[in-house]
Amino acid sequence: MSAVLAYVAAGIVALWGVAHVLPTAKVVAGYSDTSRDNRLIITQEWIAEAMIMWLIAAIVVVATGLGGSQPALVDWIYRISAAALFAIATLTAVTGARTAVIFFKVCPALLSATAVLLLVASWS
Repeated sequence: MSAVLAYVAAGIVALWGVAHVLPTAKVVAGYSDTSRDNRLIITQEWIAEAMIMWLIAAIVVVATGLGGSQPALVDWIYRISAAALFAIATLTAVTGARTAVIFFKVCPALLSATAVLLLVASWS
């Protein structure tokens, strides 16, 4: 059961990373009155957050797939990944989610829910 929860969490996080990176160009285009350097930084940050989500998903998938002989290690990987997701969710809650953009308002709940799945998986 814990493997299923971990795979579901990883899948959601990976897909959210895709959903995060796809609108990057449109978002950056909305800052046309901003300097080129600042638009590049905004692009970097949007892509970097997606890459972190993909990294977390990949680590969870690999740990789940290969960690059968080291269940305690897998449990800690799930917990650390959950902590990272909670940290990103908290950052988004105090920054982007305070805007009118629905995408940002959904992000903390989605990332927190996947973190909870990983925590449950680590205790199963």
